Amino acid sequence: MICVSIQGRDLNGIREILAGGLEMAEIRLDRCSLSLDDIETLFCESDIPLVATCRIAESSSEAESEVKLTAAVRSGARYVDLEIEAPEALAERIGICAEEYGAAYIRSFHDFEGTPAEKELQAITERCLNEGDIAKIVTTAHSAADCYRVMALYDKAEPGSLLAFCMGETGKQTRLECLGKGAPYTYCALTEEETAAPGQWAWSDMARTLYGGHRFPSASHPTVIPCSKSYAQRAILAAALADGVSHLKGYSPCGDNESAISLAKALGADIKRRKDCLTVRGIAAAPHSLQLDSVHVGESGFLTRMAIPLLAVLNSKEVTLTGEKTLVGRPLKGAAEAMDAFGSVLQNSERAASATISVPLTITSPITPAEVSISGRDGSQIISGLLAALPLLDGDSIIHVRDPRSVPYLQMTVDTLRRFGIDIESESSDGGICFIIRGGQRYRAADFRIEGDWSSAANFLVAGAIFGRADIKGLTTGSLQADRRILEILSSAGAIVYEVNAGPGKGTIHVQKAPLSAFEADANDCPDIFPILAVLAAFCEGPSAIHGTGRLAAKESDRARAILAMLHQMGVAAAIEEDTLFVEGHSLSSRLAGCKLLNGGQYTSGHDHRMVMALSVALLAADSHIDIDDTECVAKSFPTFLQLFDNYIR
Repeated sequence: MICVSIQGRDLNGIREILAGGLEMAEIRLDRCSLSLDDIETLFCESDIPLVATCRIAESSSEAESEVKLTAAVRSGARYVDLEIEAPEALAERIGICAEEYGAAYIRSFHDFEGTPAEKELQAITERCLNEGDIAKIVTTAHSAADCYRVMALYDKAEPGSLLAFCMGETGKQTRLECLGKGAPYTYCALTEEETAAPGQWAWSDMARTLYGGHRFPSASHPTVIPCSKSYAQRAILAAALADGVSHLKGYSPCGDNESAISLAKALGADIKRRKDCLTVRGIAAAPHSLQLDSVHVGESGFLTRMAIPLLAVLNSKEVTLTGEKTLVGRPLKGAAEAMDAFGSVLQNSERAASATISVPLTITSPITPAEVSISGRDGSQIISGLLAALPLLDGDSIIHVRDPRSVPYLQMTVDTLRRFGIDIESESSDGGICFIIRGGQRYRAADFRIEGDWSSAANFLVAGAIFGRADIKGLTTGSLQADRRILEILSSAGAIVYEVNAGPGKGTIHVQKAPLSAFEADANDCPDIFPILAVLAAFCEGPSAIHGTGRLAAKESDRARAILAMLHQMGVAAAIEEDTLFVEGHSLSSRLAGCKLLNGGQYTSGHDHRMVMALSVALLAADSHIDIDDTECVAKSFPTFLQLFDNYIR
């Protein structure tokens, strides 16, 4: 990223500059006319990363520097820069303040006369890193050898920990070259007239040289995200089972949601849609009240696993469950074992009896109340189905879930069922979860607002963090959706994330580009955002680790293998070891300055909607066009994605 050094301005002057589309700025508190109130206001209100700098030599006193730097850090400075010559006690106090308020601490060294020898440079760098988070090494170059010594410091530096370049005309290119070496950002002047030293770039010249003909999204208009299909499918089924008329507001169609409506109608529910509201007249579900020969679940693995226990309770005879596209033949790990624990038998309809259960399948016997122990290693969906079905039985049931996965999705199920009159108790037990399900319950009609979908939003949020900004409407920050974790992951990677006008489904989530560094994330509970997390990791400086690849095998594609193949084809170093994807990333600036853009060309989505979305984000930084063989599969979860994304990047 390019950081513009601002000096000689008052608060209004700085505001005017920041409103001009800068990526990042250094505020020279020693050279700007700012009161403490001005400093607090400036650093509180800025939505781009700011560096607070106040050179002791140019301040009236050490105390003044400390007061100004501390005020900036407490008010939201992303970085604070203190020269290595500062007194030890002052440096320690600034370091404590930076750690407390989450600012990166830069210890800087400047040589305005020349460039020290290699060993001295290395020693200075080590001292800066020992005392801060980032070492800033700036020397004056009189020869190519001087430039080489400074740039060689990157060979031994941890990714993102060093910001080193040279002053003077001889060192001019190092100010840009440092980005390709892994510097988190570089400095320039606002205009050519304001360059303070030989070799310093003006903002417009550096931006034109770095970005060339590339255009990245900086949309100021918000993107409205469709409803959560996880919540929509649960609510549609619960309303279909209820006694009375329910109203589901905030609905938006997609393949899986429409399949849920079709399934609900097959059960006997009457559903009408007007704008974004579904009116559902339920069937007042009771055990053995249906006589269906077969039902169809479209391409939805979740609907499949929800329908199996429900049909085993509601239907009075053997019933066949069919599907389409990638669902057919996809292994339903753990489903047969879970149903068997409650006395119900699943059989493949068209394959050998010994084969792994998959769609099409037949449910040959009902489930009965029981206390059972079930492994959660294969996911939460069949357990969600049992939670929806078992309350309808006459007797009580207890499910002990060992090694639970996707716990937030189970919480979503319990939350949705509660809104429709079904009460389920849960408690933690020896690293697992115990669900206590009282029998004899009946679903009641309810009015339910379906919140926005975090898994869909994740693609726009990551695009904003890498390429510019994103403003997303329709999300609930207090949601139970597991994919809400994308905000935490983006923050840990260094992106600026906050909510404007907070309120359930009413606020706007804002993500702003900032220097991104490697992260570690556990995606076991949020496998749907794994593909876009892999793309994020490719643009974070250093080695990132994303845990939970074992959860990806039974998705629309073998998603772990597909993600790895995608990264390798793009030229990104990556590997899967045991249950973790490791990605060696480079920031967007590093890729641009170091000629390390992603490889374009022909890519396959594997007919996986999540892969299409991730590829669409990645192609913004490809060296040539990326052509995806099947984009229509996005209709499964987000039919308008390509249109919205095209509007976003314009």
